Amino acid sequence: MVQRPHLAAGVAAAGLLLAAALAVADPGTVDDPLGAVLLACAIVSRLLAVDVSDQRIFVSGAFLCGILAACFLGPAAAFAVPVAAELVGWAVERYRRVPLLINLAGSALPTVGAAVVLRATDLDRESAGFAVALALSSGAVLLVNSELVGSAMALLDGQALRNRVRALSDLAPTIAINIALVTAIGAVYAQTGFAVITLVLVALLAFSYMTRLVIAARERTKEYANLSWGVLSGLIRTLDARDHRAARHCAAVARFARDIAGHVGMSEREQELAHTAGLLHDIGRFALSDRVMERGVVLTEDDWTAIRRHPELGADLLRDIGVYGPLSEIIVAHHERPDGKGYPSRLTGEDIPEIAKIIAVAEVYDTLTAPDTYRTRLSSFEALTELRRVAGTQLEGIYVEALAELLAGQGTEYRHADAADYDEELAIERRMNEAAGG
Repeated sequence: MVQRPHLAAGVAAAGLLLAAALAVADPGTVDDPLGAVLLACAIVSRLLAVDVSDQRIFVSGAFLCGILAACFLGPAAAFAVPVAAELVGWAVERYRRVPLLINLAGSALPTVGAAVVLRATDLDRESAGFAVALALSSGAVLLVNSELVGSAMALLDGQALRNRVRALSDLAPTIAINIALVTAIGAVYAQTGFAVITLVLVALLAFSYMTRLVIAARERTKEYANLSWGVLSGLIRTLDARDHRAARHCAAVARFARDIAGHVGMSEREQELAHTAGLLHDIGRFALSDRVMERGVVLTEDDWTAIRRHPELGADLLRDIGVYGPLSEIIVAHHERPDGKGYPSRLTGEDIPEIAKIIAVAEVYDTLTAPDTYRTRLSSFEALTELRRVAGTQLEGIYVEALAELLAGQGTEYRHADAADYDEELAIERRMNEAAGG
């Protein structure tokens, strides 16, 4: 669709002029101190506004002030409050002028329209009918505002109008919250007067400010999570450059570990934890020397000591990052054994985290069946025979059998994870969002 900025500006200007004409024709109350309070609260709310475009539910302090002005003061205040708030916001943000015009029309016209209708009904402010009128007016204003602004912006940006019309179900949570707030605040004012509603509006501003702080903190957390996952995935890729099996092996272990956890009835959260631990279980190997990482090198006792430290090094790294701290208990224990002969702490039985036991089974199986391992490759059947031989000593028997049951219904591609893809298993964007709580 072709962009039509002049048409969008014309439609918005017409709407704004119509709202102004209605406000001038029957201004209503213009000298009530409530007007100054609503105007001040609307301006402050607009300045405290935060971008929550990825959320369906939001509370607009400026909107509430506008609809309250429409309900209790009349068309002139219903025009002045949203227009002044938006102009102050634009003076600070300095976005494009045509969108400013659209926002002014979209906020003023429905609010003034509601004021005109409410004045025509002339309901008793303490009656149930007035409360119903408040609720209906606030819902209608919010819905009309959304569609007016959306349609005008579609014209401006060259989008199809049918794609801009939002389903009522999308707006339902927002409408419900605003209806409840407007009705409650209106009832407070009708019953108690100016002083109490002022306190309520101040509380609303405090809520807006706290919301801004929470969203800002959430964004910082998301940035930190993005950086953390970027660092971790970068380390795995560097490890893969030194040992070309590393990334594929981590992807395979992650897949097997998640499926074993699901097969034995663990929760979705535990399955995800097993999957993530599988991806990162060998990250401590990044700290090993190039000599230790080379194939075919005869390792000394010092080399083996360094190798046995990689679970601790990986766990320390995850603890330092913080967001992934719970994984450290799994990573540090994935080479422990039920018989107490593992490392680094020689844990036994129930002292070993269950997911660490799952990682151990998945890792041994992939090492035995992989084409890029340092030993002769075994078939899936031969590998399961070996796993069952060491079940109860090196590996937890219940998870060995769980893997065997999983493999029984799978083809060669799954049994031999030759094509396991680290990027696919990593799904980094999803992990960033989940780590940030998004």
